[in-house]
Amino acid sequence: MSVTAVSSKTTARERLYLFDTTLRDGAQTNGIDFSLEDKIAIADMLDKLGIDYVEGGYPGANPMDTAFFQKKRTKAAAFTAFGMTKRAGRSVDNDPGLQGLLQAQSDAICFVAKSWDFHVKVALATTNEENLDGIRQSVAAAVAAGKEALVDCEHFFDGYKANRDYAVACAKTAYEAGARWVVLCDTNGGTLPDEIEAIVTDVMRAVPGDHLGIHAHNDTEQAVANSLAAVKAGVRQIQGTLNGIGERCGNANLVTLIPTLMLKKEYAERFEVGVSEDALSKLTQFSRSFDELLNRAPDRHAPYVGAAAFATKAGIHASAILKDPKTYEHVTPESVGNRRHVLVSDQAGKSNLVSQLKALGIEADPSDRRLDGLLREVKEREALGYAYEAADASFSLLAMRHLGEVPKFFDVKSFRVMVERRYNAVGELVTMSEAVVKLVIDGEEHMSVAEGNGPVNALDIALRKDLGKYQSEIENLVLMDFKVRILNGGTEAITRVLIESMDEKTDERWFTVGVSPNIVDASFQALTDSITYRLLKGAAPAV
Repeated sequence: MSVTAVSSKTTARERLYLFDTTLRDGAQTNGIDFSLEDKIAIADMLDKLGIDYVEGGYPGANPMDTAFFQKKRTKAAAFTAFGMTKRAGRSVDNDPGLQGLLQAQSDAICFVAKSWDFHVKVALATTNEENLDGIRQSVAAAVAAGKEALVDCEHFFDGYKANRDYAVACAKTAYEAGARWVVLCDTNGGTLPDEIEAIVTDVMRAVPGDHLGIHAHNDTEQAVANSLAAVKAGVRQIQGTLNGIGERCGNANLVTLIPTLMLKKEYAERFEVGVSEDALSKLTQFSRSFDELLNRAPDRHAPYVGAAAFATKAGIHASAILKDPKTYEHVTPESVGNRRHVLVSDQAGKSNLVSQLKALGIEADPSDRRLDGLLREVKEREALGYAYEAADASFSLLAMRHLGEVPKFFDVKSFRVMVERRYNAVGELVTMSEAVVKLVIDGEEHMSVAEGNGPVNALDIALRKDLGKYQSEIENLVLMDFKVRILNGGTEAITRVLIESMDEKTDERWFTVGVSPNIVDASFQALTDSITYRLLKGAAPAV
């Protein structure tokens, strides 16, 4: 069997379960702050990827997480709430935190429990026995409420080294109380792979491996290696985050773990995961879209999905790759949605483009010469700063324009934005933005004027104020998010704007992008793409 694909004939493989904690543990990353809309979009992304458990946060801990758990946010994945076990000295019914978890609209609850006796004494200020009782009662309450129960044994490996019997007792208590998964956490991230394997092997005497999980932090840059070591020892659930974000040095990177589990013979022949081969082929897009959502540059050197992961400079390596890519590639770039970059000949360009178009529902003949022009323009635009991995609506429009499939709904003749800073009638200093947009529809000119909370908001209102016969098509269109990235330094810097739009009636979301030295112009590009895409999806009649 090839190391770059899982044979369809492979049978009797064990199931590995993937648990994503991007929205909870990942939210502790320095410099990252999720909005409610971010969390909804990321949960949907993880659901489509094929993750088994999506941990959404701590309902009751803050207004955002409480709002997030007002309804289930996944379709296939188990929507999971996170929180503490019962507090010492309180009953289950008299613990507001625990009750909030039980009442959250989730499929599962992941309890965090101390498993290092040092923490039980110092952090919880209680006894070892009371801590075990809290684990037992919390799990039982979750099971009684019809929830799947998981227990994160915090600081498990440090606790095991300090007091082996007590750490194992915590894990065993959770399992015997009915926890589906008992997760061994390397919270400080200092444990090494050989230690992980040995300790997990020992713990399996008390808790079976098909009920054990691993939660690894990356403080020695071995979170992925530690997760794989735990799997080798017997655990069957892996916790991690998208692109390895997380507190301090981050968590185990699911974007690296997923292709390793699916494409490497040692794991692919033994295990299966919930991610399909089709979803795996879009992994690069998932990873880069996530980074764009966070408004940060993707890691060019990330394994599997980085822009440089399959890049080779001209020379003997490039020469060998052109003869047979296997000479310098451990997996095929297409298997993870990436592409080969050989500076002397980018041979994979068109095939990758056709694959991207197919994923968006656009059928194209590889021999169609119009694709050459599209590929050329995509490369030129990417050099200018456009990022289409995170803006599939803009990419769809660009492609369909080259293929002659986008009607001319309207023409923008001009737009103007004015910003005025002045004192109002009560002496308060205010800033007002006013936008004027001139459009031509069916040969008739329409001019709209609008004030807004900033120039982009004013432009958005003016642009959508009067689209003539198309007005009903955009009644439910709302701008959900607006992100700006400066692509180089200085006040003359090139600016990239990413806009997320949504149809309130269908909940469909799409992303568009604009690039310009002028932030208002970049914003207007993304706004017009958003409206055009909505009209195209709505099958509005052409001009």
